[in-house]
Amino acid sequence: MEVRETALPGVLVIEPAVHRDDRGWFVETYHAQRYAAAGIPDRFVQDNQSRSCRGTVRGLHAQRRVPQGKLVRVLSGKVLDVVVDIRRGSPTFKRWVGVELSAESFRQCWVPAGFAHGFCVLSNWAELAYKCTEFYDPRDELRVRWDDPAIGVAWPVAHPLLSEKDRMAPLLADVCDVLPVYGG
Repeated sequence: MEVRETALPGVLVIEPAVHRDDRGWFVETYHAQRYAAAGIPDRFVQDNQSRSCRGTVRGLHAQRRVPQGKLVRVLSGKVLDVVVDIRRGSPTFKRWVGVELSAESFRQCWVPAGFAHGFCVLSNWAELAYKCTEFYDPRDELRVRWDDPAIGVAWPVAHPLLSEKDRMAPLLADVCDVLPVYGG
């Protein structure tokens, strides 16, 4: 596998080796020792899967007291996967990166704990799977508005399909007191 760093330290793009022949293909989507050597924890406690239609934006999501790291990949379709540094005191606070993930590319994105995550569906439908380092706790949920001008994500859709919770999410400035703190 090939691991590439992004403009946000700790956020990684993983390009797994795909073995193709006349029968189809084989890909190893996770190997604890190899991923740990690349800086991705070897302990995941929860796997999630979602399916969404074109123009859906899910995010920006994180947890406050017990942040989750997420290893994200697309099972079908294509998305723009977005990661935002929301750690107070971080030199990259409020910066974001976008990575195109698709079933065809097999590319994965590592979202470290302390970063917000979201995505926009670029294909008719997209199905995502992601491994989490901590359990989801609805009482610990942190949402930030998808179109917060202080962050400035260049989403490829002007009027996305949003959940009610995402539509009502606060601006980052309104939740600064509960954001994770940068540890150095």
